[in-house]
Amino acid sequence: MAEDLNTEEIHEEDSYALDRETVEPVLVALRDGDSEALIEALEPVHPADIADLLEQVDEDTRLRLVQLYGKEFDGDILSELNESVRESVIEALHPEVLADAVRELDTDDVVDLIEDLDEPQQEIILDALAITDRAAVEQSLSYPEESAGRLMQRELVAAPEHWDVGHLIDHMRAHEDLPDQFYHVILVDPRMRPTGYVTLGKIMASPRTTALSEITEDSFRTIPVTQDEGDVAYAFNQYHLISAPVVDEDDRLVGVITIDDAMIILDEEHEEDILRLAGVGEGSLNDRVSETVRARLPWLAVNLGTAIIASLVIALFEDVIAGFVALAVLMPIVASMGGNAGTQSLTVAVRAIATKDLTSSNVWRVIRREAAVGFINGAVFAIVMGIVGIIWFGSPMLGAVIAAAMVINLMVAGLAGVLVPVVLDKFNVDPALASGTFVTTVTDVVGFFAFLGLAGIVLL
Repeated sequence: MAEDLNTEEIHEEDSYALDRETVEPVLVALRDGDSEALIEALEPVHPADIADLLEQVDEDTRLRLVQLYGKEFDGDILSELNESVRESVIEALHPEVLADAVRELDTDDVVDLIEDLDEPQQEIILDALAITDRAAVEQSLSYPEESAGRLMQRELVAAPEHWDVGHLIDHMRAHEDLPDQFYHVILVDPRMRPTGYVTLGKIMASPRTTALSEITEDSFRTIPVTQDEGDVAYAFNQYHLISAPVVDEDDRLVGVITIDDAMIILDEEHEEDILRLAGVGEGSLNDRVSETVRARLPWLAVNLGTAIIASLVIALFEDVIAGFVALAVLMPIVASMGGNAGTQSLTVAVRAIATKDLTSSNVWRVIRREAAVGFINGAVFAIVMGIVGIIWFGSPMLGAVIAAAMVINLMVAGLAGVLVPVVLDKFNVDPALASGTFVTTVTDVVGFFAFLGLAGIVLL
């Protein structure tokens, strides 16, 4: 109900990416149930910002906003929404409003919109499309998930390779169904195989009699329709592409991928790596409690298992700890330093694997580098902890023990931070998801074993 909407609670100064002056009229319109005022308030707001607003309000407010916005709801808002919120918004939209919204989208945005939805919701959106658009979307959905075929759009401009600039310009002016935005005109041979592309800038700057084949770009390359989208994003970033034609198994043109879509994938890859390094998968602030628990619980269980392994190592040296209580005080320092050093190396290695900077040709050089860094850092902190051991506990031998353990553990941490993700990658296990647990286990076990083992030999 309108009177239940607590505007004071949801328009804190930093609540949204939008400024307060923009959000205030929206909240007032929601409180009053005024559809016209809401439409007027959101008219100048970018769809991405409206999507942010929908994601950050509670579910009841979100539902009310969608209902009041009515037929003005823009399809671009749907493509900007987080997946977990998108489903509830689609359910809340009137079928006619949803149909109008999705008709505005390019085929790649429609594919992205429906590929994670349940079948009934997919049918609702597919039924709203024109026959040709539905056929294009269904064909894209037939390609493997996270492939170029799912990422590409069908809206493109192609021209025979023998045309000149004047012929192409006349052709484009005669057609009203050109894409709203495009960067290249793709040249094709008689079998619809791409042979090059020309930028709009060169087309407009060249005389009408200039052959298109004379002004093609050197950056031209094709993308196989089954290529992994991560590799597609890498190619765009590596070769500074703006767009690239997508070809089927017979090298015939079937679509085009543009830089905006490639950069979204690249951003998602980065975000996914960060989340997986923390063991939270693809979590979102909008996920339900049950979904978040299911995502995090397994890795917490794995961490518990590795912690028990580290505790078993400590249990082997109960007599040593009982005989020299100071060991219990200093022991966490060795493990903590090793864990942090391992995480540093691991983060760099996982990112390098994802960007293809770490390969079999340079892996041993990187391993030697990380071992050297670990040794030097270990030596520096060994001196510090050696002095601390002497001053704090008045025992030069204790200082020597923790110094030696520090060097050993930081060297091992550097090695583990690179070797673990490399080995996991060789076995086709996602290094971002699984490496953290293994590296932490190695540094804990080695740190405790080195420190307590040396203490047992030297101090008792």
